[in-house]
Amino acid sequence: SKISLGATKMSIIPEEHKKHIKEELEKNLFDSVRLIVFTQETECQFCKQTRELAEEVATLSDKIRAEVYDFVKDNEKAKEYRVDKVPAIAIIGKKDYGIRIYGIPYGYEFNPFIEAIINVSKGTTDLSEQTKEKLKSIDKPVHIQVFVTLTCPYCPIVTSLAHKFAIENDLIRADVIEVGEFPHLAQKYSIMGVPKVVIN
Repeated sequence: SKISLGATKMSIIPEEHKKHIKEELEKNLFDSVRLIVFTQETECQFCKQTRELAEEVATLSDKIRAEVYDFVKDNEKAKEYRVDKVPAIAIIGKKDYGIRIYGIPYGYEFNPFIEAIINVSKGTTDLSEQTKEKLKSIDKPVHIQVFVTLTCPYCPIVTSLAHKFAIENDLIRADVIEVGEFPHLAQKYSIMGVPKVVIN
């Protein structure tokens, strides 16, 4: 059961940035992209804003569609996309490249979010041929978790790399997690600073 989209109140993306993002998407998008959003309107601090942000980005290109699901009611859908916490965005292109964003992709994390949409749309990345060859040699499942905060200037580089790795090899899944929204994970992985990368 898709959640009905309420009328958007205030724009999350500043108006002056929308024109630039729209142009960038127009120039770079190839195949269409689905933003599969999992939300829970109660007991989830940033669910509403994450949903609204995804919906706003979808209005900037006719090649982007936002689909919104309730994490509890649409539990089967969440399992299908291997989503285990909210808010979550799965970025899906011609196929599911295993890119997941947990927490709102805002602040410093907004640009890598847009970049991931573009790369998923292209189905390829600007990694060097040498790196792509090395990634092809990975023959067992790899789960990368990148822990970030929205105010960390170094996090986007790591976020972007993890997403690119996932696009280049189907065995790699890349989760980017905004640590402030998931304090239990910060505790579990003893996160004292970001970016922090956890593999498998």
